[in-house]
Amino acid sequence: MRVAFFTDSFHEINGVAHTSRNLDAFARRRNFPFLSIHAGDQTQLTTTGNHIELNLKRSSVGIPIENDMSFDLFFARHWPRVISALRDFRPDVIHLTGPSDVGILGAVAATRLGIPVLASWHTNLHEYAGTRLGSLLSWCTTTSFRSRMEQVAEARSLDLLGLYYASARLLLAPNEELRTMLEAKTKLPCHLMHRGVDRTLFNPMRRTRRDDTLVFGFCGRLRPEKNVRLLARIEEMLLAEGVTNYKFLIVGDGSEREWLQQNIKSVELPGVLRGEQLAEAYANMDVFLFPSWTDTFGNVILESLACGTPCIVTSGGGPKFLIDNEASGIVASSDAKFVAAAVSLARNADCRRRLREGALQSKFVQTWDDVFEDVYKAYALCARTPLTGHALNPSHSNVL
Repeated sequence: MRVAFFTDSFHEINGVAHTSRNLDAFARRRNFPFLSIHAGDQTQLTTTGNHIELNLKRSSVGIPIENDMSFDLFFARHWPRVISALRDFRPDVIHLTGPSDVGILGAVAATRLGIPVLASWHTNLHEYAGTRLGSLLSWCTTTSFRSRMEQVAEARSLDLLGLYYASARLLLAPNEELRTMLEAKTKLPCHLMHRGVDRTLFNPMRRTRRDDTLVFGFCGRLRPEKNVRLLARIEEMLLAEGVTNYKFLIVGDGSEREWLQQNIKSVELPGVLRGEQLAEAYANMDVFLFPSWTDTFGNVILESLACGTPCIVTSGGGPKFLIDNEASGIVASSDAKFVAAAVSLARNADCRRRLREGALQSKFVQTWDDVFEDVYKAYALCARTPLTGHALNPSHSNVL
């Protein structure tokens, strides 16, 4: 299959970019014809064998989304380059991720050239819209008004996302809840797309700690939607229970970093880590904490499990599908239960050891090659899918 890949995030530090880079690397390893189109520091076309990379520079006029990402209001200026690259490459299918400046340009180009589209859902942008609006309205003392505005922002954002994904022939979703939601919203077939782990990099042999300090870890963007302020509540309960031999290791960056620095007494904030440093950080944690209610998957959870670090996750979003409750970690149904689970593990070394063994044996830890071989089967299926998408009766146990 000749695949043109338009991703909303590639060079940045987040789960979408991580998955996108691994898909790009998979195509390179297999020498598959692959046109990778994404934003970059400069506009540049690079060809290496069957692999073509088109970096498109964003202008300074845009809407900030993350510290390292924005929506370029003048990104359409790259239209001639994109159309020329697609006509030269002649893709069988276009793969779109989120509705970014890159993704929208790809969707319009696919329509213009009549190329089948596969779209993968990676981020619950509608929930982010509600959470971030609520954060901006934190000054408002009327809780009901703030809650109502969050609900409206989330609902309208989901409607817009539905329109974007309805332009595809076939959809991929990271968990069963989203698969069901997308099929209902778009009336299109939607399959599951897992994520992978580099087992050579992420493994328990990376552990270098020999002390008996209990290390609670987190890795990800330090933003309101990640619910990271809950970590401070965990510390309060630890101290109330007389647990003092602990430390929080919080990897990542974002707007909440300063708050965490000021409100957690025993904390290490090394910023963004990559490669062996990141793998060592996971392996040196005793419990991985992921309090987000909005994540669709959670690549960091798989990386933690591969390093033998049990996880506590919430029952919201996709992370709960990656944890065997009470076997490789704990799934908490509320913030209060999340805090209680962390304190309980802090006081029970035997339970931590049992969960560590479960983490190392987790069936959810797959290689990236296994994941993307299934994605390529989905590309072939998309290319032969009728425009209405109703001729398929997809199996929902996997991508095919």
